[in-house]
Amino acid sequence: MKAIILAAGRGERMRPLTDHTPKPLLPVRGRPLIEWHLLALARAGVHDVVINTAWLEEQFPAALGDGTRFGLRIRYSMEGRDHGGALETAGGIAKALPLLIDGPEDAFWVVSGDIFAPQFAFDATAARRFVQERLDAHLWLVPNPPFHPAGDFGLGDDGLALADVMPPAGVRYTYANLALLRPPLLSRVAPGQTAALGPMLFAAMRRQQVSAALYDGEWHNVGTVAQLAAVQAA
Repeated sequence: MKAIILAAGRGERMRPLTDHTPKPLLPVRGRPLIEWHLLALARAGVHDVVINTAWLEEQFPAALGDGTRFGLRIRYSMEGRDHGGALETAGGIAKALPLLIDGPEDAFWVVSGDIFAPQFAFDATAARRFVQERLDAHLWLVPNPPFHPAGDFGLGDDGLALADVMPPAGVRYTYANLALLRPPLLSRVAPGQTAALGPMLFAAMRRQQVSAALYDGEWHNVGTVAQLAAVQAA
């Protein structure tokens, strides 16, 4: 199974740090943020990784190369070069699909390049179970952080993610930007189209095609200078 690390964003809220460095290449606890994901993927036996890029995208191959030093093969889906800018989450994944799958039923890992989850394991058993269940997506959720108190999705007793749970009647959690996906989720996104992933996940949840699990390890969204400082100090 292959993986994509989403790294195309501009990182506006992280300026001025991101004026000259893409956010996933900013150092966190001694190494670029994206390297934590690369090392975790290699430990889990995921050896083929795609990184989608747009902002300052030439810095990624210069910093990471072809992945050999991580025990990986890294390929780049360069949205800036090919489309003039980032295609958002679903658009970026759809463009990279030919690099991620060998057949229409294949699954792949997705992780955002601007989260820090050093204990997360890209578990092969979870991946195999997901393939057998033939769902469109499996998401990891975390307790709502202070900057996102309303959360994103609910979680049913049957392990399915819920689109329409609203407090106080139900509990919502925050999407951790860690997932397993299959191509049917993106069937309506053409290569090169700009599209967000959120609406597609909500629609698939209403078709009961998305499972989820809670993740209780260390997790940070590194979206602002203050959040970066908090991760460094934690």
